[in-house]
Amino acid sequence: MFEAVEELVAEHADLEKQLADPSVHADQANARKLNKRYAELTPIVATYRSWRQTGDDIETARELAADDPDFAAEVKDLEKQREELTEKLRLLLVPRDPSDDKDVILEIKAGAGGDESALFAGDLLRMYLRYAERVGWKTEVIDATESELGGYKDVQVAVKARGQIEPGQGVWARLKYEGGVHRVQRVPATESQGRIHTSAAGVLVTPEAEEVDVEINPNDLRIDVYRSSGPGGQSVNTTDSAVRITHLPTGVVASCQNEKSQLQNKEQAMRILRSRLLAMAQEEAEREAADARRSQVRTVDRSEKIRTYNFPENRISDHRVGFKAYNLDQVLDGELDAVIQACVDADSAAKLAAA
Repeated sequence: MFEAVEELVAEHADLEKQLADPSVHADQANARKLNKRYAELTPIVATYRSWRQTGDDIETARELAADDPDFAAEVKDLEKQREELTEKLRLLLVPRDPSDDKDVILEIKAGAGGDESALFAGDLLRMYLRYAERVGWKTEVIDATESELGGYKDVQVAVKARGQIEPGQGVWARLKYEGGVHRVQRVPATESQGRIHTSAAGVLVTPEAEEVDVEINPNDLRIDVYRSSGPGGQSVNTTDSAVRITHLPTGVVASCQNEKSQLQNKEQAMRILRSRLLAMAQEEAEREAADARRSQVRTVDRSEKIRTYNFPENRISDHRVGFKAYNLDQVLDGELDAVIQACVDADSAAKLAAA
């Protein structure tokens, strides 16, 4: 059933030999690459070996049961164990997103709903910051435009993992399902009649690109500088330190005004630009891929309303996978694991069906 795994077992053994050679570690970049692949294959190889051993144990138990009926119960236990290992191995063999281990840049934009939407964008920002804190990730606000009532018109945050990353637990692996339109239903603080309003905020998640991931020709860039401004449009900086970078071939624009110097703002804007161009390239590759190999959870159309936050009922609903729970207060406090896991499971099921 899993004949192809033998090739992965051989690759794992070869990687083990290479990593045992001290000369390999002289090239740190290559060593990191080998270690990453070795870590990816280790759980597959370990599960496969257990699967094969359990098969041998079943055959032995059956032979013994022919002479001693007491071994029949052991056969059933081993068969159940092998079924569990079979399913685990199938899941481990699901094609992985090559960006799963990457850090991300997460952007939240206020949408329809005016000031209430900006306040909701602030709630979403707090939710993601709390979630990152819970799982031990590092966060850095790159750029933010606040609204007059304390929310955010637009905010961009870099989210980074710390230390060794377990397969499937990288920042992109967990947060890639958050991209889309998030809708809120509640009585706004600005509503005197107590009526429930519906507003929305958009979330964009892109894997943070390294310079080696995206090659940008400096001649393809138009860089504009201007004065930073705060809520209400008043000037908060008397020098032209804010930077807007336009990638001319694609029209992609990235800007930053939070840092004090023009150079710092330029560096941050370039980070955002690289990530957006990488996301664009990946989405183009997805569109060209066979439909059967696409995830049914992730979508290129980021305008899709993916989730509703209903405050009167304390309910959160993810419309893509049918997830529903009545612990909205806890989710907004960063307890996002169950919501995200529902998307991960649906994505894995779709990939398994396609495979």
